[in-house]
Amino acid sequence: MKALISVSNKTGLDSLAHALVANGYEIVSTGGTLRYLQDNKIPVTAVSDVTQFPEIMDGRVKTLHPMIHGGILARRDLDTHHQACATHGIELIDVVVVNLYPFQATINKPDVTVADAIENIDIGGPSMVRSAAKNHKFVAVITNPDRYAAIIEAVSTPQGISEEFRRTLAVEAFEHTAQYDACIANYLGALESPNSLPQSLSLHYKKHSDLRYGENPHQQAAFYQPEALSGLSGLIQHHGKSLSYNNLVDAEAAWELARAFEPSQAAVVIIKHTNPCGVAVKATLADAYAAAYAADPVSAFGSIIGVNQPVDAATASAMQTLFVEAIVAPAYTPEALAILMQKPSIRLLELPDFFSFSEPFTQKVIMGGVLYQESNRVIWNKADLSTVTGQIAADQWSDLKLAFTVVKSVKSNAIVLVKQGVVIGVGAGQMSRVEAAKLALMRVQNNEGNQQTTGCVAASDAFFPFPDSITHLGHAGISAIVQPGGSKKDDTVIEACKKQGISMVMTGIRHFKH
Repeated sequence: MKALISVSNKTGLDSLAHALVANGYEIVSTGGTLRYLQDNKIPVTAVSDVTQFPEIMDGRVKTLHPMIHGGILARRDLDTHHQACATHGIELIDVVVVNLYPFQATINKPDVTVADAIENIDIGGPSMVRSAAKNHKFVAVITNPDRYAAIIEAVSTPQGISEEFRRTLAVEAFEHTAQYDACIANYLGALESPNSLPQSLSLHYKKHSDLRYGENPHQQAAFYQPEALSGLSGLIQHHGKSLSYNNLVDAEAAWELARAFEPSQAAVVIIKHTNPCGVAVKATLADAYAAAYAADPVSAFGSIIGVNQPVDAATASAMQTLFVEAIVAPAYTPEALAILMQKPSIRLLELPDFFSFSEPFTQKVIMGGVLYQESNRVIWNKADLSTVTGQIAADQWSDLKLAFTVVKSVKSNAIVLVKQGVVIGVGAGQMSRVEAAKLALMRVQNNEGNQQTTGCVAASDAFFPFPDSITHLGHAGISAIVQPGGSKKDDTVIEACKKQGISMVMTGIRHFKH
């Protein structure tokens, strides 16, 4: 029996190789793997001794040879294949252990050159993997070091590696090469058209974890991640129950909005069903939490909280009294963890790349395809702002920006009300803009402890098609509005603002969220 081993990742390789030799396998290897096995006193034959042809072109050509691929691809149930092997002196290869040049890790380096990337495109490795996976009825292909323990156990039994296990390994192998090719295609495609959407969309994710269920208990669900842990797949869970589908969706919404604020600003975001029900920016995190919670304490029950600074003891103590599904933060102090861990179920999530993570494009699966778009990273362009009526006081600008930042994260149609650094009313997901305005005002009116709307500002995620929303906002005492503009009735809306004594800023940027 023969095993061909050629790996980039040598984790656990010595144990596997010793087990193969102990169970009667002759090992064939190449390059760095050959030297590694020799250094570990493991009997090994060089591929060049099998092929009777040297490795050439700096190792670019070494395993692409009939003596190798014939040994892997030969069907053991066909006499003609055995005859071909006998005629040409080809020895059968029963196990192929291959993982590929680290292309993803290479292109992740900040100073990588295109030449370095090209040299880390593996050719012989994928060819051997695909050959072995195709012939998995007779050949075992191992691409994942996590499988070594199971392989060691299998080869130590009389029956060896079962056909069922070989099929499982073959599926993993084809997934491995598919991901590898997708990564290369995406990298080269980005070089060719760095500012364009790709002509072919290559997406590959591996299972990160099974989830308890999907949006509802009768739906199965799992979380899949890209090759490298990042974003939510790289989160650190310090405490609490396992995450559900809805927890992750809401955690993303909390994180996305919380990181829209500069780390120097203490910001707290309270999310319920992906929409913010309370947002505040204050001098301290504890003050921001208190203000965000007070904006809608009823909706805050069972929420997910996002913060843009490390959670400290004072903030943790304030949060401890509320039933919260999860907290998403860049970090926690030890004192904060000790306080919050007294709640048995709360999920304490830390995101190491809270601010540094970048996703230039987003995708959404629809029936029959995938929608792909640039991520919406712009709040507004200051140079393009136009005050179309009234005057904006200096202290109103920060509230207007807060309102327009938050409205970007609210399901359309959306209206957001802000006063003194606190979101006090949100009208989300309405079929008409006037209903969104009414809902935002109603949420303030229904909250006995909330601030009054007189003197607060409002943001709209899209233009006002009619002046009816302005009338309602004006009667409630709204002093300033920020909106994209662009309606055929902009002039009518502006006139309505003048009559109500409302200042209005147009941004030229719409923030629909579907």
